Amino acid sequence: MVQIGGKALQKIPKQFQVSAFLVFYLIHSTQFGVGALGYQRVIAMSAGYDAWIGIILFGFITHVVVYMIYKICEKSDGDLSSAHRMAYGKWIGKLFTLFFVIYFIFTTVTVLRTYIEVIQVWLFPDLSTWFFSSIFLLLVVYIISGGFRVITGIAFLGVVLPSYLFITMIIPLEYANFRNLLPVFDHPVKDILLSGRDMTLSMLGFETLLIFYPFINKPEQSKKWAHLGILMTWFIYLFFALVTFSYFSEGKLEKNIWATLSIWKIIELPFVERVEYIGIANWCLIILPNVCIFLWCSSRLAKRMTRIRHRTALTVITVLTFILMLQFEDRKLINELNTYMGIVGFYMGYVYIPCLFVIISFVHWRRRKKENADS
Repeated sequence: MVQIGGKALQKIPKQFQVSAFLVFYLIHSTQFGVGALGYQRVIAMSAGYDAWIGIILFGFITHVVVYMIYKICEKSDGDLSSAHRMAYGKWIGKLFTLFFVIYFIFTTVTVLRTYIEVIQVWLFPDLSTWFFSSIFLLLVVYIISGGFRVITGIAFLGVVLPSYLFITMIIPLEYANFRNLLPVFDHPVKDILLSGRDMTLSMLGFETLLIFYPFINKPEQSKKWAHLGILMTWFIYLFFALVTFSYFSEGKLEKNIWATLSIWKIIELPFVERVEYIGIANWCLIILPNVCIFLWCSSRLAKRMTRIRHRTALTVITVLTFILMLQFEDRKLINELNTYMGIVGFYMGYVYIPCLFVIISFVHWRRRKKENADS
């Protein structure tokens, strides 16, 4: 037992923890999701085809934020809930934790509803949102009920099984025209940074480390795996962006909402005619760990800030998520949801976490100073 802000924190039993190297799959699976199907058009709106530079810059910034997350968890000796309690006290700390509960709920809604929209547009126009979301959420609840180790296994499969889709992006290089990328640095630095900010929704997921940190066995050994997960994510995003920019002119890209799917349409294989259909179907394996981890984080934080059981919190939050899913039937509303969640995610991940890092560092320094004075 560890004392944090006057409250005893229960250490997670070793049998419920996961190995350090599995953090690679947890981080990468939460970051790489439905955003990869169409982020190219979004980032190109701010900086044109210089947007690939913004991906690199925000990749480095994300590494810095992950470093801060580890320091927050180490100094608060726990997760996000214990960090909030240490920084703000009991009641204000719970209020900040509640913000993250709501944030993860809406992140889940954004990911799942956007994926359903892709299915409705490309595969089954008559597919009911309530039908698919209810079946999918039941599967997610079943997985989460098995514990965090089961969720980690799903994250592992969600990275390994669909990995062959990466190879399909090599085929369009036959038609690539890399002159589209020239001239380099044709846009001001401000626009390049804005393009990186615009793909925040695609890069989010690393903040879940704040919640599952206590479930890592020997977390100090997981740091390199977390950074490798970040590195893998932004390398894939950078590669997808370069392939897309070299294939489409800027004018054509503006008309493609899902650029990745449009590129898949040109691929011809002897054994399958429509590669994008296989890609969309297999993308379900990528979305599944996304939703599982985000819902688990939300229900875990709800359990930490109240006395209710995790299963009860999960049930209530899942029902709330399902109800919210049904409120976004219009394409315009879904687009606004993605836009607003990108903005909120930017402030949560790239502004609030550094601020929390500064506060926790200051509180930790004062406590150490006081302990040294008392001794």
